[in-house]
Amino acid sequence: MTRVAAVDCGTNSIRLLIADSATDGAAPRLKDVVREMRVVRLGQGVDATGELAQEALDRTFAAAADYAGQIHGHGATKVRFVATSATRDARNRQVFVDGIRELLGVEPEVITGDEEAALSFAGASSVLPSRGADPVLVVDLGGGSTEFVLGDADGVIAAKSVDIGCVRMTERHLRSDPPTPDQIAAAEADVDAALELAARTVPLDRSAAVVGVAGSITTITAHALALPEYSAAAIHGTELPLDAVRRACTELLEMSHAERAALPYMHPGRVDVIGAGALVWRRVLERLAGVTGGRVASAVTSEHDILDGIALSIS
Repeated sequence: MTRVAAVDCGTNSIRLLIADSATDGAAPRLKDVVREMRVVRLGQGVDATGELAQEALDRTFAAAADYAGQIHGHGATKVRFVATSATRDARNRQVFVDGIRELLGVEPEVITGDEEAALSFAGASSVLPSRGADPVLVVDLGGGSTEFVLGDADGVIAAKSVDIGCVRMTERHLRSDPPTPDQIAAAEADVDAALELAARTVPLDRSAAVVGVAGSITTITAHALALPEYSAAAIHGTELPLDAVRRACTELLEMSHAERAALPYMHPGRVDVIGAGALVWRRVLERLAGVTGGRVASAVTSEHDILDGIALSIS
């Protein structure tokens, strides 16, 4: 058994998983020791300025310092730190890289979108029941980008990362509270263009099922289930009809900031961007329903995603 630590630093949040990894004669399996998430909004303004803001770096470094203490305290022997969309886009990313190296003693990896997609698929598919040989589409809806990964029991078939994350879409389009019809239409056009780009690489029409991961999708699922509080156990593995998911997306998109903030399962750091996340997820599911001729009629939500894939990669 090996104790590993994985850190996933995205556009909106930074997350830590410390887990014990054991093999049972097949693939490694993880047993959580610590699983934690903090909203630091590292990607604040990156889409407009091309640089990481100092206050965003300060928030991220503060969280990383705490994570470093937990990693040391729990005795993890292998550590991997992965950074994704916002850091890829920033001209001053070396400031971020140097700061993380000093705090954690490991070199942060600014991975490509395709690498991010493969890790997301590994994490999601590691905990899902077998669906035979039919390809499964994993959609990782982040703050700066969304990854589409089609895979089966043999691994990844095709993957593509496109720049339609919830933070990016909020900053680019959804500026009113609640967003106006014109803003929603502009955002949908942006998402549709990104889906066309993704479909050139990933044959979406081959999907037999879809699995959604990351905070926007888990929060939308919590809304669809009308949970009295956020519960990862209640959300993980939930399969809902597409109509129910689309209805939840529309409700969240059309709510005001105050209405979203009052929801008992809403993380404070997601209140201002969940509308954009809901818009992206709704559009993705509508596209899938169309290109598969209705074969994909439901969506599964997984609490296990790229963070688990990172941990598995060093197990």
